[in-house]
This record gives sequence, C-alpha cells and structure tokens, in this order.
Amino acid sequence: MKRRSVLKQVGLLAATALTGGAAEANEQDAKQPKPVLTVAHITDVHIRPDEEAPVRFKKCLKLVKQQKIDFILNGGDSIHAADYNDITRARVNEQWNVWLDCMKELTGYEVYSCIGNHDPWWAAPDKTDAMYGKEYVVKQLNIPHRYYSFSKKGWHFIILDGNNPGIKLDDEQYQWLERDLAALPSGTPVLLMSHFPVFGATPVLVGGNHSDNKKLKDLFYQHRDKVRVVLSGHNHLYDKVLYNNVWYCCNGAMSGFWWGKGDKESAGPGYYLETPPGYAILKLYADGSVTNEYYPHGQ
Repeated sequence: MKRRSVLKQVGLLAATALTGGAAEANEQDAKQPKPVLTVAHITDVHIRPDEEAPVRFKKCLKLVKQQKIDFILNGGDSIHAADYNDITRARVNEQWNVWLDCMKELTGYEVYSCIGNHDPWWAAPDKTDAMYGKEYVVKQLNIPHRYYSFSKKGWHFIILDGNNPGIKLDDEQYQWLERDLAALPSGTPVLLMSHFPVFGATPVLVGGNHSDNKKLKDLFYQHRDKVRVVLSGHNHLYDKVLYNNVWYCCNGAMSGFWWGKGDKESAGPGYYLETPPGYAILKLYADGSVTNEYYPHGQ
C-alpha cells in the first residue's frame, strides 16, 4: 500500500474516533441531570457611598447575572450600618438610597432578602418613628415579612430572622417554622436562609452563630426527608459543613473586608482572614441534591 493511501486511512480512522468520542461525551452530558434552579446567594454587601462601594457592587452584580441565575437570595447586612447609637437619620437614608440605586442593576430579577443585624435603625427618637427597627427594613428590602417562605419548581425556601436577643428565633417565629415544615409533603427539598450561621467552622473562629442551633438541629432532623441546605453570612468567611445530611454554607461576604483593603493583602485585596470577597452560586436538583460554589469577584 502506498504511503499516501496509508496516511489517508489513518486520517479517516482518527476523524471517526474523534467524532465518536464527541458523540459519546454529548450522550453522557445529556444523561447528567440538569438543575431545576440556579440561584445566587449574595450576603453582607454593607453598601455605602464610601470606598467606591456602589460602583464596585454594580460590577459584581453584572458578574452574578452572567451565571444565568433564576433569582437572588440576599443574606442581610445590605447596608453598611444603621444599628450603632451614633447613626443619624440622614446616614441611614443615604445608605438605603445607595442600596436602592444599586438594585436597579437587578431589574427583571427576583431578590429574596433576610434582615441582617446592621440593617435596622435602633437610634430613632422613639419606637413610633417610621424608620425604627425591622419593619422599615422590611419595606426597604421589599419583602413580605421579617420571616417568610415561598416555593419554586419543587423546592421550598424559608427565610428566617435571627435578629432577636441571644441571636435566635423568637417563639412566634419558631412555631411558624414548625408549622411551615410540617405542612410540606414528604420529600419536599427545603433551603433555609438566615443571616447568622446555624452550624459551621466559622463560628469556631469568630462566633456569631445561632444560639438555638441545637433546637434547630433537632427540628431539621425531625424533617430530615426535607431539609437539604441552610445558608448564612454574617461572619464574612466561607465554609461548608455537612451535618445530619444537611449542608450548612456560610458564603463569605460580597464586601469582603467591608470594601476595605483587607487583612490578608498578601493573599489578595479585600480578604477577611482567609476568605476573599465574593458570592455563591447554588444549583438545586429535582432529587433534593445541591451544589454550592463560592466565586471570588476581585472588585
């Protein structure tokens, strides 16, 4: 056989092999389950006009939208700080105005938020002031209540308010949570979000976790056929802990070191301890499985 004929046949075999491999890979991809929902979890934005935070945050939101998300979960501390005694009404309004302006970047997307400890203004002249406390935050975040739930594509989402004395759920809220979980059909996958971690490695380092974590753990175990993942922020650190087949994910902070230079400049700008500023993307599947991946944004 002439050399040219041999090379031609080898080329045909190679092309067939490559085509077959691609077809096999496509077939395998087709067999992989696709998530029913892709959700972004942003938390601890701590927005304010300083540090060029609004411009930087808007850039981050553009990155989030590139992930082809279905909606956004916002874990609280949306504004930098309204909770200190020396915070004025003007400063509170300034921060919320910046937040609302940044949210225009998410026009067309649903955003489900919870309240962070820095969001409410407790220094109002009296408790009858329209801007006092959590109810004003509820209005600014455009959420139905300080705690609430909703369902999408077979998944149930529960948003909690841990901003109570002792960092825990108040009795009214806990009883509501019991009823909400009990009313779900068996096997309904559930995602919960609180501003504060329930379990994790980060509370060992910096504290800040739910003081009622054992009570919540018992309730989640009672509904172990449902509860799949619990999201949090507050600690500005990233970790994932699996306990009783529930993923507890503390997803860092959009603001990192509060939009500052950070305390780990050798690792990169904006780090707090070993965690860079970023956000998480969750993929939720029909069988109740979930992936949670943290994306540093570098802004």
